[in-house]
Amino acid sequence: MTDLTPNNADRALAALRYQTAARDLERIVRNIAARYIVQQVPLTWRLLHAIEAEALADLGFASRHDALMLGLFQRPNDLPYPETDEMVDFGASTALPAVFAFAVSAYEEAARRAAEQPAAAEAPLRRARAWGG
Repeated sequence: MTDLTPNNADRALAALRYQTAARDLERIVRNIAARYIVQQVPLTWRLLHAIEAEALADLGFASRHDALMLGLFQRPNDLPYPETDEMVDFGASTALPAVFAFAVSAYEEAARRAAEQPAAAEAPLRRARAWGG
């Protein structure tokens, strides 16, 4: 059973608000990244910074979440990343700012789908039936 004392209820509400904001920001970042993915623009450090700036400046995102919540998604100033045209490579690191993680995930997912495309194109064509059989 869930303990809904005022302190625990506040924590649960804060966690829910954070999850909602994170999903919202992920959707925004994926939409921005998709524009570049469709154009086959590689993910460089400079592009990653541009995606971050655009996502965090999204007026809809800012209007749906309070300033404190928005601040949680800002990259700390003491976490500098290159701003070059080199390809993004985080190695095995899993400690990424949220926007960076969402953008990298979108690019990795697109690369997986692209790798699967040739296999699907070589598969024999089957006539689709309206009832799925």
